[in-house]
Amino acid sequence: MRNKFPLMSNNITRKDLDSVIKYLKQKDPILTQSKKVELFEKKWSKWLGVKYSIFVNSGSSANLITFSVLKELFGKGEVIVPALTWISDIVSLIHNGFKPVFVDINPKNLCMDENQVLKKISSKTKAVFITYAQGFNGLSKKFIQELNKKSISLIEDVCESHGATFNNKKLGSYGLISNFSFYYAHHISTIEGGMICTNDESIYQMLRMYRSHGMLRESNNNYLIKKYVKKYPALNPKFIFAYPGYNMRNTEIGAIIGLNQIKNLNKNIKKRNKNHEIFLKNIDQNKYRINFDLEGSSNYAFNLILKEADDNLVNKLIKKMNINSIEHRRGSAGGGNQTRQPYLKKIIPQNYFLNFPETEHIHFYGFYLGNYPSLKKEDILKLCNIINAV
Repeated sequence: MRNKFPLMSNNITRKDLDSVIKYLKQKDPILTQSKKVELFEKKWSKWLGVKYSIFVNSGSSANLITFSVLKELFGKGEVIVPALTWISDIVSLIHNGFKPVFVDINPKNLCMDENQVLKKISSKTKAVFITYAQGFNGLSKKFIQELNKKSISLIEDVCESHGATFNNKKLGSYGLISNFSFYYAHHISTIEGGMICTNDESIYQMLRMYRSHGMLRESNNNYLIKKYVKKYPALNPKFIFAYPGYNMRNTEIGAIIGLNQIKNLNKNIKKRNKNHEIFLKNIDQNKYRINFDLEGSSNYAFNLILKEADDNLVNKLIKKMNINSIEHRRGSAGGGNQTRQPYLKKIIPQNYFLNFPETEHIHFYGFYLGNYPSLKKEDILKLCNIINAV
Protein backbone atom coordinates (compact mmCIF):
# COMPACT_ATOMS: atom_id res chain seq x y z
CA MET A 1 0.00 0.00 0.00
CA ARG A 2 1.27 3.46 -0.90
CA ASN A 3 2.12 5.72 2.05
CA LYS A 4 -0.11 8.76 2.53
CA PHE A 5 2.89 10.54 4.02
CA PRO A 6 6.01 9.19 2.24
CA LEU A 7 9.62 10.00 3.12
CA MET A 8 10.13 11.48 -0.34
CA SER A 9 8.17 12.31 -3.46
CA ASN A 10 9.89 11.62 -6.79
CA ASN A 11 12.94 13.87 -6.80
CA ILE A 12 13.65 13.33 -10.51
CA THR A 13 11.38 15.74 -12.39
CA ARG A 14 9.93 15.57 -15.88
CA LYS A 15 12.31 18.37 -16.91
CA ASP A 16 15.25 16.30 -15.67
CA LEU A 17 14.14 13.35 -17.78
CA ASP A 18 13.48 15.56 -20.82
CA SER A 19 17.01 16.96 -20.59
CA VAL A 20 18.37 13.40 -20.66
CA ILE A 21 16.15 12.44 -23.60
CA LYS A 22 17.28 15.52 -25.52
CA TYR A 23 20.89 14.51 -24.99
CA LEU A 24 20.26 10.89 -26.00
CA LYS A 25 18.65 12.02 -29.28
CA GLN A 26 21.97 13.42 -30.45
CA LYS A 27 23.99 11.45 -32.96
CA ASP A 28 26.26 9.04 -31.07
CA PRO A 29 26.07 10.68 -27.59
CA ILE A 30 28.83 9.88 -25.10
CA LEU A 31 27.42 8.20 -22.00
CA THR A 32 30.51 7.52 -19.90
CA GLN A 33 32.24 10.26 -17.90
CA SER A 34 33.03 13.19 -20.18
CA LYS A 35 32.29 16.91 -20.67
CA LYS A 36 28.93 16.96 -18.88
CA VAL A 37 30.57 15.50 -15.77
CA GLU A 38 33.28 18.14 -15.96
CA LEU A 39 30.68 20.90 -16.35
CA PHE A 40 28.64 19.62 -13.41
CA GLU A 41 31.76 19.56 -11.24
CA LYS A 42 32.50 23.19 -12.13
CA LYS A 43 28.91 24.31 -11.48
CA TRP A 44 28.88 22.49 -8.14
CA SER A 45 32.20 24.04 -7.09
CA LYS A 46 30.86 27.50 -7.90
CA TRP A 47 27.60 26.87 -6.00
CA LEU A 48 29.44 25.52 -2.94
CA GLY A 49 32.29 28.03 -2.99
CA VAL A 50 35.26 25.67 -3.38
CA LYS A 51 37.99 25.28 -6.01
CA TYR A 52 37.61 21.61 -6.94
CA SER A 53 34.90 18.95 -7.09
CA ILE A 54 34.95 15.30 -8.16
CA PHE A 55 31.71 13.59 -9.29
CA VAL A 56 31.50 9.94 -8.21
CA ASN A 57 28.89 7.17 -8.23
CA SER A 58 27.70 7.57 -4.60
CA GLY A 59 28.23 9.38 -1.33
CA SER A 60 29.65 6.14 0.08
CA SER A 61 32.25 6.10 -2.68
CA ALA A 62 33.06 9.70 -1.82
CA ASN A 63 33.73 8.60 1.77
CA LEU A 64 35.92 5.67 0.70
CA ILE A 65 38.03 7.66 -1.75
CA THR A 66 38.42 10.50 0.75
CA PHE A 67 39.95 8.23 3.37
CA SER A 68 42.04 6.41 0.79
CA VAL A 69 43.64 9.77 0.03
CA LEU A 70 43.99 10.61 3.74
CA LYS A 71 45.79 7.30 4.27
CA GLU A 72 48.31 8.36 1.62
CA LEU A 73 48.74 11.73 3.34
CA PHE A 74 48.63 10.85 7.03
CA GLY A 75 49.26 7.13 7.37
CA LYS A 76 47.21 5.19 9.90
CA GLY A 77 45.82 6.59 13.13
CA GLU A 78 42.57 7.63 14.79
CA VAL A 79 39.64 9.59 13.38
CA ILE A 80 36.99 11.06 15.69
CA VAL A 81 33.43 10.34 14.52
CA PRO A 82 29.89 10.72 15.90
CA ALA A 83 27.93 7.70 17.17
CA LEU A 84 24.98 8.96 15.09
CA THR A 85 26.00 8.73 11.44
CA TRP A 86 25.74 6.61 8.30
CA ILE A 87 27.62 3.29 8.11
CA SER A 88 29.84 4.29 5.16
CA ASP A 89 31.44 7.04 7.24
CA ILE A 90 32.73 4.42 9.67
CA VAL A 91 33.45 1.69 7.11
CA SER A 92 35.55 4.06 5.00
CA LEU A 93 37.85 4.49 8.00
CA ILE A 94 38.07 0.80 8.81
CA HIS A 95 38.87 -0.24 5.24
CA ASN A 96 41.71 2.28 5.17
CA GLY A 97 43.27 1.22 8.46
CA PHE A 98 42.01 4.09 10.63
CA LYS A 99 40.53 3.53 14.07
CA PRO A 100 37.16 5.23 14.71
CA VAL A 101 36.94 7.08 18.02
CA PHE A 102 33.30 7.76 18.84
CA VAL A 103 31.71 10.75 20.57
CA ASP A 104 28.11 11.51 21.52
CA ILE A 105 25.92 14.11 19.83
CA ASN A 106 24.61 17.54 20.71
CA PRO A 107 20.81 17.06 20.99
CA LYS A 108 20.14 20.55 19.60
CA ASN A 109 21.72 19.80 16.21
CA LEU A 110 22.28 16.00 16.15
CA CYS A 111 25.93 16.62 15.23
CA MET A 112 28.94 15.54 17.26
CA ASP A 113 29.36 17.16 20.68
CA GLU A 114 32.30 19.51 20.07
CA ASN A 115 33.42 19.47 23.71
CA GLN A 116 33.72 15.69 23.65
CA VAL A 117 35.63 15.89 20.36
CA LEU A 118 38.18 18.32 21.78
CA LYS A 119 38.67 16.13 24.87
CA LYS A 120 39.33 13.03 22.76
CA ILE A 121 41.96 14.56 20.49
CA SER A 122 45.32 12.87 21.08
CA SER A 123 48.69 12.43 19.40
CA LYS A 124 47.09 9.60 17.39
CA THR A 125 44.28 11.77 15.99
CA LYS A 126 44.57 12.31 12.24
CA ALA A 127 41.21 13.97 11.54
CA VAL A 128 37.73 14.79 12.80
CA PHE A 129 34.94 13.49 10.53
CA ILE A 130 31.80 15.50 11.23
CA THR A 131 28.36 14.40 10.04
CA TYR A 132 25.84 17.20 9.54
CA ALA A 133 22.78 15.08 10.31
CA GLN A 134 19.39 15.94 8.84
CA GLY A 135 20.46 19.36 7.58
CA PHE A 136 21.69 20.90 10.85
CA ASN A 137 24.89 22.89 11.21
CA GLY A 138 27.36 21.46 13.73
CA LEU A 139 30.17 24.02 13.52
CA SER A 140 31.08 26.84 15.87
CA LYS A 141 33.85 29.45 15.85
CA LYS A 142 35.46 27.87 18.92
CA PHE A 143 35.42 24.37 17.37
CA ILE A 144 37.09 25.51 14.14
CA GLN A 145 39.69 27.57 16.01
CA GLU A 146 40.59 24.68 18.32
CA LEU A 147 40.99 22.22 15.44
CA ASN A 148 43.22 24.71 13.61
CA LYS A 149 45.25 25.33 16.77
CA LYS A 150 45.82 21.59 17.18
CA SER A 151 46.49 21.12 13.41
CA ILE A 152 43.68 18.57 13.13
CA SER A 153 42.04 18.26 9.71
CA LEU A 154 38.26 18.59 9.49
CA ILE A 155 36.49 16.23 7.07
CA GLU A 156 32.84 17.06 6.36
CA ASP A 157 29.97 14.69 5.62
CA VAL A 158 27.35 16.96 4.06
CA CYS A 159 25.33 14.13 2.48
CA GLU A 160 22.05 15.18 4.14
CA SER A 161 22.69 18.90 4.41
CA HIS A 162 23.21 20.55 1.02
CA GLY A 163 23.05 24.31 1.41
CA ALA A 164 23.36 24.41 5.20
CA THR A 165 25.64 27.22 6.37
CA PHE A 166 27.79 28.51 9.21
CA ASN A 167 28.58 32.24 9.28
CA ASN A 168 26.86 32.57 5.88
CA LYS A 169 29.34 30.17 4.31
CA LYS A 170 28.16 26.78 3.06
CA LEU A 171 29.02 23.63 4.96
CA GLY A 172 31.37 21.59 2.82
CA SER A 173 33.65 24.56 2.22
CA TYR A 174 35.29 24.50 5.68
CA GLY A 175 37.11 21.18 5.78
CA LEU A 176 40.16 19.76 4.06
CA ILE A 177 37.76 17.52 2.13
CA SER A 178 33.97 17.33 2.07
CA ASN A 179 31.58 14.64 0.84
CA PHE A 180 28.08 14.92 -0.63
CA SER A 181 25.46 12.37 -1.66
CA PHE A 182 23.04 12.81 -4.54
CA TYR A 183 20.89 9.80 -3.67
CA TYR A 184 17.18 9.69 -4.52
CA ALA A 185 15.87 11.35 -1.33
CA HIS A 186 18.45 14.10 -0.88
CA HIS A 187 18.24 17.82 -1.66
CA ILE A 188 19.56 17.18 -5.16
CA SER A 189 19.57 13.81 -6.91
CA THR A 190 21.47 12.27 -9.82
CA ILE A 191 19.67 8.93 -9.19
CA GLU A 192 22.82 7.58 -7.55
CA GLY A 193 25.84 9.83 -7.11
CA GLY A 194 28.13 11.82 -4.89
CA MET A 195 30.67 14.62 -4.90
CA ILE A 196 34.04 15.12 -3.21
CA CYS A 197 35.17 18.72 -2.72
CA THR A 198 38.44 20.37 -1.69
CA ASN A 199 40.48 23.54 -2.06
CA ASP A 200 43.76 21.61 -2.12
CA GLU A 201 45.12 21.09 -5.66
CA SER A 202 47.36 18.13 -4.80
CA ILE A 203 44.46 16.35 -3.07
CA TYR A 204 42.28 17.12 -6.07
CA GLN A 205 44.74 15.36 -8.38
CA MET A 206 44.84 12.32 -6.08
CA LEU A 207 41.04 12.21 -5.97
CA ARG A 208 40.85 12.31 -9.78
CA MET A 209 43.20 9.34 -10.02
CA TYR A 210 41.65 7.34 -7.19
CA ARG A 211 38.24 7.67 -8.84
CA SER A 212 39.53 5.96 -12.00
CA HIS A 213 41.69 2.96 -11.05
CA GLY A 214 44.49 5.20 -9.75
CA MET A 215 45.48 6.00 -13.36
CA LEU A 216 47.90 8.85 -13.93
CA ARG A 217 46.14 9.85 -17.15
CA GLU A 218 43.12 10.94 -15.08
CA SER A 219 45.19 13.81 -13.70
CA ASN A 220 44.86 17.14 -15.51
CA ASN A 221 48.16 18.44 -14.13
CA ASN A 222 50.75 18.25 -16.93
CA TYR A 223 53.69 18.81 -14.59
CA LEU A 224 52.60 15.88 -12.42
CA ILE A 225 52.13 13.63 -15.46
CA LYS A 226 55.59 14.45 -16.84
CA LYS A 227 57.13 13.80 -13.44
CA TYR A 228 55.65 10.28 -13.28
CA VAL A 229 56.49 9.48 -16.90
CA LYS A 230 60.10 10.47 -16.33
CA LYS A 231 60.30 8.43 -13.11
CA TYR A 232 58.82 5.28 -14.69
CA PRO A 233 60.26 5.10 -18.24
CA ALA A 234 59.53 1.35 -18.52
CA LEU A 235 55.77 1.93 -18.21
CA ASN A 236 53.31 2.91 -20.91
CA PRO A 237 52.35 6.54 -19.99
CA LYS A 238 48.69 5.68 -20.61
CA PHE A 239 48.84 2.88 -18.07
CA ILE A 240 50.71 4.22 -15.08
CA PHE A 241 48.72 3.41 -11.93
CA ALA A 242 49.90 5.92 -9.33
CA TYR A 243 47.55 4.77 -6.56
CA PRO A 244 45.58 1.62 -5.64
CA GLY A 245 42.37 3.19 -6.90
CA TYR A 246 38.86 2.13 -7.83
CA ASN A 247 36.36 2.58 -10.63
CA MET A 248 33.90 4.98 -8.99
CA ARG A 249 33.13 7.23 -11.93
CA ASN A 250 29.65 8.49 -12.68
CA THR A 251 28.06 8.99 -16.10
CA GLU A 252 27.05 11.82 -18.42
CA ILE A 253 23.42 10.99 -17.72
CA GLY A 254 23.89 11.52 -13.97
CA ALA A 255 25.69 14.81 -14.68
CA ILE A 256 22.89 16.03 -16.97
CA ILE A 257 20.31 15.41 -14.25
CA GLY A 258 22.58 17.15 -11.72
CA LEU A 259 23.03 20.17 -13.98
CA ASN A 260 19.27 20.45 -14.36
CA GLN A 261 18.56 19.99 -10.65
CA ILE A 262 21.12 22.49 -9.40
CA LYS A 263 19.09 25.28 -11.06
CA ASN A 264 16.29 24.77 -8.51
CA LEU A 265 18.40 23.79 -5.51
CA ASN A 266 18.30 27.11 -3.63
CA LYS A 267 14.54 27.44 -4.17
CA ASN A 268 13.93 23.88 -2.95
CA ILE A 269 16.07 24.44 0.15
CA LYS A 270 13.92 27.45 1.07
CA LYS A 271 10.77 25.36 0.66
CA ARG A 272 12.14 22.55 2.83
CA ASN A 273 13.05 25.03 5.57
CA LYS A 274 9.62 26.64 5.41
CA ASN A 275 8.02 23.20 5.78
CA HIS A 276 10.24 22.52 8.77
CA GLU A 277 9.12 25.73 10.48
CA ILE A 278 5.45 24.78 10.00
CA PHE A 279 6.12 21.33 11.44
CA LEU A 280 7.89 22.65 14.55
CA LYS A 281 5.19 25.26 15.20
CA ASN A 282 2.42 22.67 15.10
CA ILE A 283 3.91 19.58 16.73
CA ASP A 284 3.06 19.02 20.41
CA GLN A 285 6.02 20.47 22.30
CA ASN A 286 4.87 18.81 25.51
CA LYS A 287 5.66 15.40 24.00
CA TYR A 288 8.26 16.12 21.35
CA ARG A 289 11.47 18.13 21.12
CA ILE A 290 11.33 21.38 19.19
CA ASN A 291 14.33 23.26 20.66
CA PHE A 292 16.69 22.59 17.76
CA ASP A 293 19.34 25.09 16.69
CA LEU A 294 18.05 26.14 13.27
CA GLU A 295 20.71 28.75 12.50
CA GLY A 296 22.05 27.93 9.03
CA SER A 297 20.07 24.69 8.70
CA SER A 298 18.93 23.18 5.40
CA ASN A 299 16.31 20.69 6.52
CA TYR A 300 16.40 17.19 5.08
CA ALA A 301 13.67 15.56 7.18
CA PHE A 302 11.34 16.23 10.10
CA ASN A 303 12.87 14.98 13.33
CA LEU A 304 10.26 13.56 15.67
CA ILE A 305 11.98 12.94 19.01
CA LEU A 306 10.22 12.20 22.28
CA LYS A 307 11.19 14.62 25.05
CA GLU A 308 11.35 11.80 27.59
CA ALA A 309 12.20 8.10 27.34
CA ASP A 310 8.73 6.53 27.29
CA ASP A 311 8.33 3.01 25.88
CA ASN A 312 4.55 3.10 26.14
CA LEU A 313 4.29 6.36 24.20
CA VAL A 314 6.81 5.35 21.54
CA ASN A 315 4.96 2.08 20.87
CA LYS A 316 1.66 3.93 20.54
CA LEU A 317 3.33 6.42 18.21
CA ILE A 318 4.71 3.69 15.94
CA LYS A 319 1.30 2.01 15.81
CA LYS A 320 -0.41 5.33 15.00
CA MET A 321 2.07 6.12 12.20
CA ASN A 322 1.69 2.65 10.69
CA ILE A 323 -2.13 2.80 10.76
CA ASN A 324 -2.08 6.22 9.07
CA SER A 325 0.54 5.23 6.45
CA ILE A 326 3.15 7.68 7.76
CA GLU A 327 6.48 6.44 6.45
CA HIS A 328 9.20 6.87 9.04
CA ARG A 329 12.68 5.79 10.05
CA ARG A 330 13.39 4.99 13.68
CA GLY A 331 16.74 6.09 15.06
CA SER A 332 17.19 8.99 12.63
CA ALA A 333 20.43 9.04 10.60
CA GLY A 334 21.79 5.55 9.95
CA GLY A 335 19.26 3.82 12.18
CA GLY A 336 20.53 5.27 15.44
CA ASN A 337 23.58 4.32 17.48
CA GLN A 338 26.26 2.92 15.16
CA THR A 339 28.14 1.44 18.12
CA ARG A 340 25.32 -1.10 18.53
CA GLN A 341 25.89 -2.51 15.03
CA PRO A 342 27.32 -6.03 14.51
CA TYR A 343 30.00 -4.91 12.04
CA LEU A 344 31.78 -3.12 14.92
CA LYS A 345 31.75 -6.03 17.40
CA LYS A 346 35.42 -6.87 16.86
CA ILE A 347 36.50 -3.23 17.10
CA ILE A 348 34.76 -1.83 20.19
CA PRO A 349 34.14 -3.32 23.66
CA GLN A 350 30.88 -4.95 24.71
CA ASN A 351 28.17 -2.50 25.85
CA TYR A 352 30.23 0.41 24.52
CA PHE A 353 26.98 1.96 23.27
CA LEU A 354 26.12 2.96 26.84
CA ASN A 355 28.74 5.73 26.61
CA PHE A 356 26.49 7.74 24.28
CA PRO A 357 23.24 8.56 26.11
CA GLU A 358 22.08 11.29 23.70
CA THR A 359 22.52 8.99 20.71
CA GLU A 360 20.84 6.19 22.67
CA HIS A 361 17.78 8.40 23.18
CA ILE A 362 17.56 9.03 19.42
CA HIS A 363 18.08 5.32 18.79
CA PHE A 364 14.94 4.32 20.70
CA TYR A 365 12.81 7.47 20.87
CA GLY A 366 13.69 9.37 17.69
CA PHE A 367 12.33 9.20 14.15
CA TYR A 368 12.55 11.14 10.95
CA LEU A 369 9.61 11.82 8.65
CA GLY A 370 9.52 13.00 5.06
CA ASN A 371 10.07 16.62 4.06
CA TYR A 372 10.33 17.57 0.41
CA PRO A 373 9.65 20.62 -1.79
CA SER A 374 6.27 19.44 -3.12
CA LEU A 375 4.89 18.80 0.38
CA LYS A 376 1.87 21.03 1.07
CA LYS A 377 1.13 22.96 4.25
CA GLU A 378 -2.22 21.21 4.73
CA ASP A 379 -0.48 17.84 4.63
CA ILE A 380 2.02 18.93 7.28
CA LEU A 381 -0.86 20.07 9.50
CA LYS A 382 -2.66 16.74 9.01
CA LEU A 383 0.54 14.93 9.88
CA CYS A 384 0.98 16.96 13.05
CA ASN A 385 -2.66 16.38 14.09
CA ILE A 386 -2.28 12.61 13.77
CA ILE A 387 0.96 12.55 15.75
CA ASN A 388 -0.30 14.96 18.41
CA ALA A 389 -3.34 12.72 18.99
CA VAL A 390 -1.18 9.86 20.31
